[in-house]
Amino acid sequence: MYTLATIVVALIGVLHIYILVLEMFLWDKPAGLKAFGRTQEEATSSKVLAANQGLYNGFLAAGLFWGLYLGPAGTSVKVFFLACVLVAGLYGAATASRKILFVQAIPAAIGLALVLMA
Repeated sequence: MYTLATIVVALIGVLHIYILVLEMFLWDKPAGLKAFGRTQEEATSSKVLAANQGLYNGFLAAGLFWGLYLGPAGTSVKVFFLACVLVAGLYGAATASRKILFVQAIPAAIGLALVLMA
């Protein structure tokens, strides 16, 4: 049986795989341009940087899935990676786009609270 915490952590992991795909492979394609509100010129000039960001989002997802794989023994792993997602989301919201607060930071905070309460 899956707990609410497990479901939320899994959804956050899937979200970060989606972000990885957008940043690494679709950054300068219509889906990436729309998702990040970039012009073709901006996307072309920042494609390598975006791919690097995407890779980091993949590491966050991998850590969350690793924590889920470990089951109850993975609580500290989930807490660590959710905290990383939360900090990255807060920083992104403060420096890049307020939207990141709602897409990344708040879900991470909810997941962290659920994991800690489980």
